[in-house]
Amino acid sequence: MADGTQNATAARRSVVVQGFTNSVLDPDAPMLGPVEDGGTIIANTAPGCWGPMITPSLRGGHEVTQPVEIAGAEPGDGIAIRIRDITVTSIATASGHDSSPEGFCLGDPYVAARCPTCDALWPETHVEGIGQDAVKCNKCGNPVTPFAIVHGYTVTFDETRAVGLTLPKPAAEKIAHAADHYAALPDESHQHSILVYAPSDMPGALVRMRPFLGQLGTCPSKAMPDSHNAGDFGAFLVGAPHAYALTPEELAQHKTDGHMDIDAVRPGAILVCPVKVPGAGLYMGDMHAGQGDGEIAGHTMDVAGSVTLQVEVVKNYPIDGPVLFPLVEDLPPLARPFTPEEKAKGTRLAAQWGVDKLEEVAPVSVIGTAANLNDAIQNGLERAATLLGMTVPEVRNRATINGAIEIGRAPGVIQVTFLAPLDKLDAVGLGAYAREQYNL
Repeated sequence: MADGTQNATAARRSVVVQGFTNSVLDPDAPMLGPVEDGGTIIANTAPGCWGPMITPSLRGGHEVTQPVEIAGAEPGDGIAIRIRDITVTSIATASGHDSSPEGFCLGDPYVAARCPTCDALWPETHVEGIGQDAVKCNKCGNPVTPFAIVHGYTVTFDETRAVGLTLPKPAAEKIAHAADHYAALPDESHQHSILVYAPSDMPGALVRMRPFLGQLGTCPSKAMPDSHNAGDFGAFLVGAPHAYALTPEELAQHKTDGHMDIDAVRPGAILVCPVKVPGAGLYMGDMHAGQGDGEIAGHTMDVAGSVTLQVEVVKNYPIDGPVLFPLVEDLPPLARPFTPEEKAKGTRLAAQWGVDKLEEVAPVSVIGTAANLNDAIQNGLERAATLLGMTVPEVRNRATINGAIEIGRAPGVIQVTFLAPLDKLDAVGLGAYAREQYNL
């Protein structure tokens, strides 16, 4: 917990983040800060996914903020992040289901885009006109399209950022001609806005906005592309033909699972992340205006926005992945705290059957990632067992009768969410966060 004394001569109470990485999270790169244990981080984030995906000079598929050092954080610790605010600043965005045309990458279009005409790897590009051939190579002038939209939409948001509406072709093209303005791209952002593609395949759809962060976490202990800092996308780095290739052992050792795309990572939630480098290197990005569980189209409404976080160091954090304390309304029905009426009925039932007392429990959501959903579930179960000092069969039982397995992202990010004994959470320094979040 924060005491305000660690690294007091150098640490700041708040850090404002404006810069971005080149889409690679590198533990050897300079960090901002340090911010004090208990301090605040404020950031203006750039859209993730589609904009960086059509900007070949970016090497990671997203464009996340420059990492921030947290005073007192050491490898083996955790960082508890209270998400105070997430506000969408984009006026419009575009998205859709993708394909990867032949010849535009070296093994992975997210990581190693190339121009098939002049063979430049990570070519610098510029925008000419609108449409899916608008991004052109600076060297040879030909279109560079590592990704194409198969079926997509342009969506604009109301002034209160409560709802969005997908647009017909004339309106999408009007927005495309002023793409950076409507995307509200931050000044330091390097990406081309996906709005220049002007997709308009399903006009007239009204959508709800429910913004959250698709990327929020700590720096991996080996340089890796930002969108691949998770077990599913990270699997594409194993044996890859480009400079960011990893072995399976290296991926497991170094990743921190900051790329989750879990829609419950939104204002009011508390996220605890593992620390694998001195100072933690907290970063964020890939804000979404809204998304259903699974992000089944592969992408959703990527937006720019402002974020306010409060951070604390959790000493001796026992697992290598994130733990989430969602808002009550984001919990599965069986994992919600028991009401006073339910507890009273349980107490009477316990007295009837000679049970001394009811367990004191609280909701917890343990994140699992892997190359596919089945393996991600196993990873989440094993992490939960390690976290709470249980066997995997016990976690399976508790998640079955008092929780659920939820999909964060296909192909391989899940949540094992269930009611856990509070004394087990206390033993690993997380009980206070559960009590705070659920008024226990």
